[in-house]
Amino acid sequence: MMKTQFQQKILLTFDGSEHAFHAINYISGLTPFHKMKIVLFNVFSGIPEAYLDLGKDPQFSRSAREVRAWEMQQKKEIQNAMENAKQKLLHSGFSSDAVSMRIHNKKEGIARDIVKEAENGYNAVIIGRRGMGTYKEVIVGSVAKKIVEKVTFLPVLMIGEIPPDNKFLVAVDNSENAIRAVDYVAQILGGFEFKINLFHVIRGGQSIHSGIAHLFFSKESLEEAEAGAKAVFDNAKRRLEDAGFAPGQITTKLVSGVPSRAEAIIKEAREGDYGTIVLGRRGLSKVQEFLLGRVSNKVISIIRRRAVWVVT
Repeated sequence: MMKTQFQQKILLTFDGSEHAFHAINYISGLTPFHKMKIVLFNVFSGIPEAYLDLGKDPQFSRSAREVRAWEMQQKKEIQNAMENAKQKLLHSGFSSDAVSMRIHNKKEGIARDIVKEAENGYNAVIIGRRGMGTYKEVIVGSVAKKIVEKVTFLPVLMIGEIPPDNKFLVAVDNSENAIRAVDYVAQILGGFEFKINLFHVIRGGQSIHSGIAHLFFSKESLEEAEAGAKAVFDNAKRRLEDAGFAPGQITTKLVSGVPSRAEAIIKEAREGDYGTIVLGRRGLSKVQEFLLGRVSNKVISIIRRRAVWVVT
């Protein structure tokens, strides 16, 4: 039996950055989240103890005091940003007892501490694409990417800057993770007025390099796969309808003969203007990644402004 929305507890990583507020705005705009419990969680780096130890030397005591004052100011700014974020959530419909704030002093590392916290009874983790690091990553922030890779036991929702809408692109095949992704969408969004496009991609084509031809479908296999796609769609639609979706809220689309599943998903998301993409952590592939499937990894690395839900 699926857990109800009242039982959901979400870990939202928060550092006060613009990207963190994108995540706040995203869940504020999605009614199904309003019945969940949200923990705003900050890993506070502070000043290394080795540096503060210099304060014991009279020659450096003044400098150490100034650094400590700076550290206290940084923590105060985080607290203020957290309070602003909490107020946004409350104004959007969250109850006052559903939103809590926690500043955690860094122990092992920002990403490692977040992963460890995620093990404490949460149902999902929400992260912005980048944080307030000194160095700006080109595509995905290093902390965010580590969290997606390491939190293999919960859905991870990576949020971009585009506000949420009622359109969700759900990538499906007949893998276990894809089915779990459908079930997660059903669990969270069932009974609300959202539109779900079930999107299935079959690789193939005549221009594939012979060295990797075994990874793709022959013409005969392609025809068989297209016939099998109906079973994939029927299974996913049944799961969504059982959770409260009306048949008219669900559409399906099959794309075949393309060299890359990830690129097809990205193209569909952009052309269809979907605010959210939902993926299984791994799909069906002859190349199994240790932490994150090739398709999921490529999509989150390229899609910058949209939300991507990675479901285990």
